Amino acid sequence: MCGRFTLTVDPAELQELFGLSEPAPADLTPRYNIAPSQPVAIVPNREPRRLELFRWGLIPSWAKDPKIGNSLINARAETAAEKPAFRAAFRRRRCLIPADGFYEWKKTGKTKIPMYIQMKSGRPFAFAGLWDVWSAPDGSTVPTCTILTTTANALMQDIHDRMPVILPPEAFGIWLTPGELPAAEVQAWLRPFAAEAMTARAVSTRVNDPRNEGPELLMTDD
Repeated sequence: MCGRFTLTVDPAELQELFGLSEPAPADLTPRYNIAPSQPVAIVPNREPRRLELFRWGLIPSWAKDPKIGNSLINARAETAAEKPAFRAAFRRRRCLIPADGFYEWKKTGKTKIPMYIQMKSGRPFAFAGLWDVWSAPDGSTVPTCTILTTTANALMQDIHDRMPVILPPEAFGIWLTPGELPAAEVQAWLRPFAAEAMTARAVSTRVNDPRNEGPELLMTDD
């Protein structure tokens, strides 16, 4: 799964990477411990292409209770096209979720060690995501999103059996195609990212608490 990640890069770098039609918001502050239910920056598949803030944890438009979003922070790429909670979004409402690293917890005996996974280049990348907009009884709307996951690559297998789907830049265009796409046209991209391009290291246990923030979370506890 993917339950915590970072986005700390200069907004101008995101504009270049994702071909945004306007600059990323200047007030997009560095985040070192993005957690479910919090606002996350996404690039939805609509024009103009820009960064927008959505709540992490997808609430399907048909949901009666918004609390369903708490359990829908991830969607399995293998089954999202058929699952009632995700199938409409999979066809029509896809998004990129920018990140420059994510956390996973490695079990060692009775201990869980937080690991930070990123590109060896240190460059930002994009999770494959889905989005939806839920209408509350009072007429307000809540835009939400989820991160697709897939089987672990060789690097991740020692840490967890799942990992987020990371899309290569050449897949951005098709994934962000506005409107409906057959599942077969995008399914081939929903695979484990190349392990040789990634790196993982242990970081501070302070990341266990989503209330903690700051670059010190990427250090070790020693």
